[in-house]
Amino acid sequence: MIEYVVSANPDERIMRRAATILEGGGLVVVPTDTSWSIVCSIASRDGVARLRKMGERRDRPPTVMCDSISSVSDLCEVDGAAFRLIKRLTPGPYVFVLRSTNRVAKEFNLRRAEIGVRIPDHSVPLGLIGALEKPLLSATAKRTMIDPDQGEPDFPEELLFSGGWELEDLPGVDLILDPGEDNERRLATVLDLRSGEVSVLRHGAGPYPA
Repeated sequence: MIEYVVSANPDERIMRRAATILEGGGLVVVPTDTSWSIVCSIASRDGVARLRKMGERRDRPPTVMCDSISSVSDLCEVDGAAFRLIKRLTPGPYVFVLRSTNRVAKEFNLRRAEIGVRIPDHSVPLGLIGALEKPLLSATAKRTMIDPDQGEPDFPEELLFSGGWELEDLPGVDLILDPGEDNERRLATVLDLRSGEVSVLRHGAGPYPA
């Protein structure tokens, strides 16, 4: 099902409806400042399990969308240098890999020593986080989720989607929040901050050094 939203100012009623779906273990597709993402409530074990079946990479830390650095600090160990870097680059197309706190393992059952966190520069996922009052576990929507036999292209961006209508064939998705405009097919820049230094794991839409 598609709900059309105004990208710059999404309807609060639609955001609350989407949040209710997430609370019940559902999956929602949202646009971001890079590409489309499939999200679930980080607090829903059913939602987390369903998202993993969509194709979460077990060899990579899970990515969590937050709406503030304060929320990031609740989930991760953020030292002074990491805080300053995140503050400077967010909101924006970056994922920061950090060591997770004990709260992540206890409350959210992610059971990883590290997670990736991002604060997207897009009103739709930020509005959904606000309506849910919890961070979102996310996975990039890819064409291989529809056709697992599709080969790996020369450029990973070729696996991404542009328009919301293209996502209707994604299996197991309960709602698509579509601003009615094509999204750029870009991947976020991934920065590993665990060692105290910055290591670029993937160059993407966000420039670094920046």
